[in-house]
Amino acid sequence: MGVGSPKYEDLQPVVNVKKNANTLAALSHRKRGKNAGRHYVSIMVNAGMGKRNQARRRGKVMRPSLSNSQRQEIWIYGHHAAVAAINNPERQIQRVLATRKFVDSCVSDLPDGILTIVDRLEIDKVLPENAVHQGIAVLSGPLADQHLDEVVAQYKDDQTAILIILDHVTDPRNVGAVMRSAAAFGCAAVIVHDRHTPPVAGVLSKAASGALELVPLVSVGNLAQAMKELKDAGFWCVGLDGTAPHALAEINLSGKIALFLGAEGAGLRRLTRENCDALARIPMNGQMESLNLSNATAIALYETTRAK
Repeated sequence: MGVGSPKYEDLQPVVNVKKNANTLAALSHRKRGKNAGRHYVSIMVNAGMGKRNQARRRGKVMRPSLSNSQRQEIWIYGHHAAVAAINNPERQIQRVLATRKFVDSCVSDLPDGILTIVDRLEIDKVLPENAVHQGIAVLSGPLADQHLDEVVAQYKDDQTAILIILDHVTDPRNVGAVMRSAAAFGCAAVIVHDRHTPPVAGVLSKAASGALELVPLVSVGNLAQAMKELKDAGFWCVGLDGTAPHALAEINLSGKIALFLGAEGAGLRRLTRENCDALARIPMNGQMESLNLSNATAIALYETTRAK
């Protein structure tokens, strides 16, 4: 299946057609053409996908292929991630599993009504294998969707605003680590592609170390369209590229900045590079070919905030 091919979940409108096989057969008979029924199915699919595509162009979150994994309750584990989730009033916390040792040592208040004290093995049972939970796990509902147009409107007059845009970064630990850096430097949001990003689940939350509760994670369906919206809103789009002729410190970083970073190894995609207002590199002595994504993000954010 190609990158642009619809996934199974995208074809859900066809299910209704299949359930009404008699209606479809009658329609095909009236059309008296061997492709009539097929044409009807095509109309149904395109109608269903049209609304999704319109929403993606507006920068809104509609993720049919991720609906089951993204929107259901998730287990958040690890000291900082779990406590931050508990203290976030926007979270709907369902259960808290914690060891006696964690409860006794935790300086934050834990919710008595949904807290269950268990041994470490009980926590192990509800989490992925080898998850480092540090004696606590929290079952939580998802945070409300964040929309690109809302972020743009919020920072309309803030000339110090910084956004991070991740171009097809699929490793949850990398995304989580970027979120942590984004929180440390006061970024307005982290923007990802809705089809090429990991689910917002335990691994990403653990790597973010509580940053998911502080920085909006915004999904968009088209990064090129998102870049156009950011430019229209006054953001200067700067892409990090190891082959760029100028170092980041040589780029004008005043005003609102959107930093674009690609996946480790692949880097920015061609279309992203071509549409950036400027490309910049992090200067290195040549003994190492590149930095990992989280380190590159932290250095880029330091340089950008220093220039404000």
